[in-house]
Amino acid sequence: MTNETLQLPQIQVDFHRPLPDICRVLLLGGRPPAIDWLHAALVTLPTPEIWAVDHGIDLCRQSDLPPHLLIGDADSAIPENWAWGCRSATRVERHPVEKDLTDTQLALMRAAKGSPSVLLLSGAFGGRFDHAFSTIFSAAQHLGTCLLADEAEIMLFVHSGEQLSIKCLQAPQALSLLPLTAQVQGVTLRGTHWPLVNATLTQTCPNAVSNVLEGTHRHVDVSVAQGTLGLYLCYEGTFPM
Repeated sequence: MTNETLQLPQIQVDFHRPLPDICRVLLLGGRPPAIDWLHAALVTLPTPEIWAVDHGIDLCRQSDLPPHLLIGDADSAIPENWAWGCRSATRVERHPVEKDLTDTQLALMRAAKGSPSVLLLSGAFGGRFDHAFSTIFSAAQHLGTCLLADEAEIMLFVHSGEQLSIKCLQAPQALSLLPLTAQVQGVTLRGTHWPLVNATLTQTCPNAVSNVLEGTHRHVDVSVAQGTLGLYLCYEGTFPM
């Protein structure tokens, strides 16, 4: 792999631009990733740095992964696991429960102020829809490279003027394009059963969902001229170890 490529157990993504040398793995409070998937992902990521975001500390302890940073208001974490995190984390940032931002938004703001890094958010799916909605749109606004992933779902973000090339190590059940701005213009998609060429996608009619790979093809290319696009992949079952 090159410094433009990031690999997860299911996919290998070429961003066609240099990536930072550090990957901060934010473990959130939604549906936890399978521990075997998480450990497999950490092996392939460049210099992974674990951030536990509130309830994510429960997964850290279960997975025996002391975090570099523990951040949040401690309202959803198991108390003894939060105490363990306070002892084992390199740094702890506790915030008040009564606040405007979610713990995930606080973590994203903290990451934006630090050294450049790839952000992998896991534990972002499942759970409460309002938190998932907030996480997706907050992550889409992050200026650096950011993605959401576990063994069942992956969300990548393609911004104006960007192209992603994906090698599917595991064929997804479905692949969808989700406009995260009012319009996404100049969308080109190759390698799927229903390709697109210079298409315009809108939030008022998000109809580019449930696509599939073309035959035995395992490579997908997507590019965007203007706007922000969510590239979503979902998988059946769990990651085969």
